[in-house]
Amino acid sequence: MVQGLSTTKQNPLSSGEINFLWWFSQGSIMDVQVRRTLRGAWGMCDRHTAAWLTVEAAFRQGFMHGPAVMYTDLMERALRVFNVADRLSARRLARRLQSRSPCHVCAMGLGPNSEGYVPKDRLKVGRDLSQIRRFMEEASGFWHETLCGRCAESLAEGRCRMHLCADIEQGSLEGLEQNREMVRRIAHHIGRYHEAFRWESHGTDTAADRGALISAAGWCGGWRGLLSAYGIGQRTGGAE
Repeated sequence: MVQGLSTTKQNPLSSGEINFLWWFSQGSIMDVQVRRTLRGAWGMCDRHTAAWLTVEAAFRQGFMHGPAVMYTDLMERALRVFNVADRLSARRLARRLQSRSPCHVCAMGLGPNSEGYVPKDRLKVGRDLSQIRRFMEEASGFWHETLCGRCAESLAEGRCRMHLCADIEQGSLEGLEQNREMVRRIAHHIGRYHEAFRWESHGTDTAADRGALISAAGWCGGWRGLLSAYGIGQRTGGAE
């Protein structure tokens, strides 16, 4: 159990969300327009970031190739933005890190109250948090070091993308270099995790590499949804 996190219970995933994310994980993510929207939004919103990883982990037993592909791309993009930051003002850096598209799932009108046709067994699996909790627990040594202090309501000095932009807009630049290094570490390790899905590299990923997937998701979309799922699991010991 990772101590010192402030978490709040989220509404369970709706049948509409699970139905959409199940089909999404079957291949919709590879659609060119969908990928363009996801890149413009830096992934998904806080809720649907956690929802996608939960559904993906539940149906694929923690074998999360789709998220690895997307978040490797996004963290490489983030690293490129930071690498040119010396030639940019901090405010221009923040503008380059801001979302230019809405969350793809939200744009479909899906939320905690949306309904969709989904078989009962699929609904049950989609709401099962055990796989994502197991994945996060086994990799907690890495992602805990990359937490956003604002999202976690803790003293952590790291910032997610949104809170980093907010700090810059407020003139707070003290943690900029630290966050640049954090992004570099996440990009390195998630790249290794992505590479491990190749046949010739199978089994080469470490707990830190897997933890980087959680870190990347939290950095891009916010940590509250992920911490909610993880924290609820530690208190109740089972799926909702």
